[in-house]
This record gives sequence, C-alpha cells and structure tokens, in this order.
Amino acid sequence: MEQRELPVLLVNEVGSVHGVLEAHVEFLKKHFHLITMKEFLKNKNHWSKKVQAIYLWWHKPIINRELLESLPDLKVIANSGVGMDHLDLKLISSFGVKMANAPHAVSSSTADTGMALLLASARRLVEGNIAVSPDTACFAADWLGDEVSGATLGIIGMGRIGYKVAKRAKAFEMKILYHNRNRRTEEEEQAVGAIYCTKIEDLLQQSDFVMLVVSLTPQTHKLFGKKELELMKPTATLINISRGPVVDQDALVEALQTGVIKAAALDVTYPEPLPRDHPLLKLKNILITPHLGIKTDKATRMITEEAVANILAALNGLPMPNEVFP
Repeated sequence: MEQRELPVLLVNEVGSVHGVLEAHVEFLKKHFHLITMKEFLKNKNHWSKKVQAIYLWWHKPIINRELLESLPDLKVIANSGVGMDHLDLKLISSFGVKMANAPHAVSSSTADTGMALLLASARRLVEGNIAVSPDTACFAADWLGDEVSGATLGIIGMGRIGYKVAKRAKAFEMKILYHNRNRRTEEEEQAVGAIYCTKIEDLLQQSDFVMLVVSLTPQTHKLFGKKELELMKPTATLINISRGPVVDQDALVEALQTGVIKAAALDVTYPEPLPRDHPLLKLKNILITPHLGIKTDKATRMITEEAVANILAALNGLPMPNEVFP
C-alpha cells in the first residue's frame, strides 16, 4: 500500500531559544513533514506551495505579509499559548488562513505560577535564600513576611486562568475579589467564595494582593498605571501573569521606589528579558521570573497536542477546537 504523504508543517527551528522542543519532534513527525524556516528559505521555490500549516513556538516564526504571500497553500496557523497579541489577525484572515490557540493546556500551569509568585513575594523566599550562603551566621529576628491566609486577593480577569487562581487562593483561605468584563454565575462565585466588584477601584482599595490575569488587547494596554497603583494599599503587592504591556512599567518603578505599593511580582515584562540596566532590576521589592507561566513538561506537551489537533481539524475541513477569529 502506498504511504500517505504527510502535510508539511513549518516551524521556526528545533531546539534553541525560539524552536519547538526537541522532545516534541517525534510526536509532530507522526502527523506532519516538519521543516524549519532555515530549510524553507534555503529552498523556497520547492517548499512554497507545499507548506499547509505553521506552528508558532514562542511567537516564532514572525508572521508578516511577505511570509503569507510566499505560502499560497497555507491553511492554518497554530499558536503555542493563549495570547494572540503578537499576530495581525486581520491580515492573516485576509489570506484565508485560519488561526488557533491553546487555552486549555496553559491554564493550570499559569495559575500555579501566579500563586507561586504570590507566596514567594509574601514570604520573601528569594531573599531568604541567604540560608545557604556561607557568610550567614544567624537569621535576623525581624525577618518577617506577609501572612497569606486570611489576606484579600483581587483578581483582575476571571477567565479560565483567573478562575483557577481563585480555586487555589480559596485553599489558602484567602478572601477573593474579582473584576471581569462578564460576571461569573452565582454558582461559580460560591464555589470559590469570590465576590464580584463592578468597579476596579473597589477591588484595588481592598486587596492585599492584586493579580493581573487579562489578555493583551488595545483596551488592556497599560491598563494598570499610576492611577491604579495609587488606589492600592501601600502594603499591597502587584502580581502580573498576563502580559508585560498590561502594566505601565515606568509608573510601577515610581510606585515601588516611593512606597506607593509594597512590592511586585512579575512573570512578564516588556521587553523580555529587560535590559540589564532597567530600573526595575535595581529594586529590592520586586520579584521577576522569565515568563515561566506555561513552562512545565506537562503543559508544553499539552500545548503541542492542542496545536496538532487544531491543525489536523483545519486540514481535514473539520471545526477547529480552539479557532481564533479576528
């Protein structure tokens, strides 16, 4: 029996900083003929009419008009994550190309990261690493952190990830406030003990910890600035697990320097990583991690599985589980 020819899938590279994980290559090759951007550019005439799908890993390859025009048989682009802010969705759609993200795979790992940042910041775990220093002779009696149990957490953005954060916060006996475009059902609120705040101002004034869990859109760009920071308690901590540009970083620097808020814990910044001379890196009351939200073995594997399911559905004329529209 003649072996069926696999559809061609374009990826940026394999391994390195912006490449699909080497551990996922075998799985991808079960469904696709995999080629990298380097291979494509080396023999564009050969591959141009063969590429039917692109799998983006860490926003690469960059999707622009030139690339789209060079791929006349491209049918679908699958993104390795939820956020699509790095893509011109209208441009892609104008070429008749479908798009998909991976919302289910990332929700638990990102919620875990949010709680990890909250706990690490509250209990000063990074500073506490002096316990392993050869110069440490004793521990200061006034080395105090903040109690998490009984504290108020304000969640801005109660989508899939935000709701999972609330579930985790409930287990820590936190009081949960939330602000969202759409209010959750009464049953969902009761399940996690969450209280809806119509106005974001009410949430900010009451919260000991404020966590940002929104998508980056034109409406949420610099959603959190000087005004919002000044509404927070001076003893409060800001946690961002959404996207860097959701926060006005200049305003955040000033707020942390002047005591407007106590601390911040960020898994996202802009750019990523920050320039080594950025003022945020000079502050002691901030914790910054390198966009670890989705970085677990299980989550990255699930992301690739979701991407494959979406691509195969599109190529077979079936509804995509996670299609994203302009």
